Amino acid sequence: MRSLIIAGVLAVASGFAAASWWGVRRLAEQHARSAVASPAEAPPPGPQQVAVVLNPIKERAREAEVLIEAACRGAGWPDPFVFETTPLDPGHAMVRAALEAGADVVLACGGDGTVRVVAEELAGTETAMGIVPLGTGNLLARNLHLEVNRLAHAVHTAVFGRQRRIDTATMALANAVTGESALHTFLVIAGVGMDAEILGDTNEDLKRAIGWIAYTEAGIRHMPGRARQKVDVSLDGGEFQSRRVRAVLFANCSKLPGGVDFIPEAYIDDGVLDVVVMSPRSLLGWVSMYFKVLVQHKRQLAVMSFYGARSVSIRSAEPIQTQVDGDVTGPATHIDVQVHPASLLVRVA
Repeated sequence: MRSLIIAGVLAVASGFAAASWWGVRRLAEQHARSAVASPAEAPPPGPQQVAVVLNPIKERAREAEVLIEAACRGAGWPDPFVFETTPLDPGHAMVRAALEAGADVVLACGGDGTVRVVAEELAGTETAMGIVPLGTGNLLARNLHLEVNRLAHAVHTAVFGRQRRIDTATMALANAVTGESALHTFLVIAGVGMDAEILGDTNEDLKRAIGWIAYTEAGIRHMPGRARQKVDVSLDGGEFQSRRVRAVLFANCSKLPGGVDFIPEAYIDDGVLDVVVMSPRSLLGWVSMYFKVLVQHKRQLAVMSFYGARSVSIRSAEPIQTQVDGDVTGPATHIDVQVHPASLLVRVA
């Protein structure tokens, strides 16, 4: 019996993955557009000082470093400064050192975590960020239509690409039970509830083996989990309204792992977060939400509400799990999310 259940779960996961692939191909035709509406501009003329914040444990880290050095040398620019992240510091001190050294552009060479840290330090400055995607998800790179599978091309764009401004967002967390608090920057999507629980429960070995599809397996395991949690939600400083939810998502842009265009109308430079409140009660509710995302039909669902807001506040009597850009950030009872329009300068193709 147990083997039959496992086989059934794997079959459903495979079906979801196949349907997601089909949906991505179809959505690519329907929603082919630039993720960022504002025009890109050429960087300042003349030689530039490049700084690299490198996650040394990534598989192609050394290859990326060699390519960056060759690009700078070929352009007649100074040798790049290279700062390696550590288990104790994912890049904060390294970006600050790069700025103090006079870097004109700081390249984030690593996964989504490295990109997020570099962006957090550069937001609000005139120093541009280049992205050399070395991770599994590479969420911001995908939303900016960068080449995530062609390292040399990604390096060329990061070093010599044009520049445009995008929004960033912050999530402030406070836990009334433990007394802990934190502030996190995110670029793509943050969330509270089930999506964060799934990220925290994804099998790392499976993730390394099959990539983003591992999230599907974790998601199926969480579908019949705990009941909807009561939270109070306020948009743009308005009155709090009580909702029973499984998850609340805050999207700065649209694409998720696997290329799924979750909210095609979510632009990364419109100064607005797209807020999704998910409250399914049964498997039917999950299936209806899945197909709404898959085929992008316009029919409204009672279990899936969409809003636009510049700030969102959530209050919960019990701590609720949170995540930013795929990194679990711990449980909180008070969550305050804020968008920061056009606060980050990035290099694009």
